[in-house]
Amino acid sequence: MSPAEERLLRSLREGEEQAFAELVSTFTPALLRVARIYVRDRAVAEEVVQETWLSVLRGIDRFEGRASFRTWLFRILTNVAKTRAGREGRTVPFSALARQTEDEESPSVAPDRFSPATDRWGGHWASPPSQWDLPESRLLSSELRMRIGEAIESLPATQRTVISLRDVEGWSAEEVCNVLELSETNQRVLLHRARSKVRRELEDYFGKA
Repeated sequence: MSPAEERLLRSLREGEEQAFAELVSTFTPALLRVARIYVRDRAVAEEVVQETWLSVLRGIDRFEGRASFRTWLFRILTNVAKTRAGREGRTVPFSALARQTEDEESPSVAPDRFSPATDRWGGHWASPPSQWDLPESRLLSSELRMRIGEAIESLPATQRTVISLRDVEGWSAEEVCNVLELSETNQRVLLHRARSKVRRELEDYFGKA
């Protein structure tokens, strides 16, 4: 564990309410996103998150630090969510949903953006991704952040979760694979598809602006 995690655990074990409040504030949005993979109703997902925090409080003295605190926390969340989903008749694991999405979806980049195979430059970009030469103020604007958020929210649940954990929360690929029980290949494909779609949405946005 990092020194910061050690201090956090010490505070939790000593019953410091402020430490727990900061933890809840930091992780609840991401916990809720992951819970929504397993239970579709937001109210039920919120109950799953609440139960997760209760499990954390009950089990914090048994946490041995073999994994990071964040990994431990989200494993509790996925176990609680799976149990709740099982009671509601939804027992499909995230990894199966990921494979299903991967198999059924169209290419993440439209084929007509590449030169045809019969062309001299077959397989190369015919319409390459746009280069955004924009003022920093615009790249950091609240409107752009809102557009990015909307683009992420419009993604299939599996892609939305992976890109949120990787690019919004800053998780490593290994952490995402461990918590969501994904293979490295599935994680990479989901992230690529999600990023491609978000970029396409932003290309449309900048093109119209």
